[in-house]
Amino acid sequence: MTDEDLIERIAARGDGVTADGRHVAGGVPGDRVAANGTLVPGPNRAEPVCRHFGKCGGCQLQHVAEGALADFVRDRVAGALAGQQVAAGEVRPALLSPPQSRRRAALSALRAGKQTAVGFNAAQSNQIVDMRECPLLIPELFALIGPIRALLGTIAPQRRPVKVKLQMLDQGAEVVLEDVRAEGLDAAMALQDFAGAHGLARLAIDQGDGLETIWQPEPPTVRFGDIAVEVPPFAFLQATAAGQAALIEAVREAIGDAPAVADLFAGAGTFALSVQAGRKVYAAEGARDAILALTGAANRARALVATEHRDLFRRPLVSAELDRFGAVILDPPRAGAEEQVKQLAASAVPAIAYVSCNPASFARDAKLLLAGGYRLDWVQPVGQFRWSTHVELAGRFSR
Repeated sequence: MTDEDLIERIAARGDGVTADGRHVAGGVPGDRVAANGTLVPGPNRAEPVCRHFGKCGGCQLQHVAEGALADFVRDRVAGALAGQQVAAGEVRPALLSPPQSRRRAALSALRAGKQTAVGFNAAQSNQIVDMRECPLLIPELFALIGPIRALLGTIAPQRRPVKVKLQMLDQGAEVVLEDVRAEGLDAAMALQDFAGAHGLARLAIDQGDGLETIWQPEPPTVRFGDIAVEVPPFAFLQATAAGQAALIEAVREAIGDAPAVADLFAGAGTFALSVQAGRKVYAAEGARDAILALTGAANRARALVATEHRDLFRRPLVSAELDRFGAVILDPPRAGAEEQVKQLAASAVPAIAYVSCNPASFARDAKLLLAGGYRLDWVQPVGQFRWSTHVELAGRFSR
């Protein structure tokens, strides 16, 4: 075997890549490809920890050892920046969330005869892998899978997919079931019994006419800093507590002691409420439910947070508005924030904390900021979707 047979890196979709550019399914850096095409294991392989690995689409990289997994997350960010010819002062080592830390998941279910499968879809398939173990989910959420499977045996339509959304809130687990049929007294009682028996914070269903809350003993909340936010059903949260903490810490470092900060694409307040102590914060968000939740929480806490329901894609803050702030926090969806970034590039804002779930759109936006006179001081890769190819990050830009 030659050096050309050596797996050097993992591609964005999880394949190993040799020195001559061949993509090899299941390859890990340090493996070699034998003449017959089989893989000769190298030092960076790990034994998968789940019986479903290889079929379930929830994980792609359980066969990769911890160090190589962290390198993959970091290399995804560094590679995206290099592709746009963006120089960063530092691309830091990746921070990985631990196993059994996912506090949020969207699963699928299918009832066929007397059998009901609940789990992630198989890779590149609509087939549902019936979840009998999961090293990703926090134990409190995984413990609900069996009872949900039994519940869906009575309210899931035959051979029609059902969405199962789980999330951990301050008061306990939230369960949202979509495309179910819960008609009649028996179904209503079964839902109430299920929610009460498992101490749910909220149970909501959608039978095709919109979401209906079935169980909610008290307003469910999630806490950002010292402030509790009453969140709408399956409100967007960071996938793990460790990942959220890493991103908040990076944002705090990036904005420093700026007395006035804008949080754009603020959601329900993950960053705005976590950094508001001792400073004024303006928070803008296009999703009405999220900004109403943030507004209510800030008002109850008498925090110095001004909120605005604003579509930043159609109506970004212009440079004259941005110049009022000592720092800007930017946390857009996967597509990035090109129009808002163009206004930032023309502004005089001293520091920008950019949080992203897509290294490619981050690198594209970073190129615009650098062309406007900013420098990229550092980037912190975060792997909170453990064993997957999904990578997040936070970066600091400054003038």
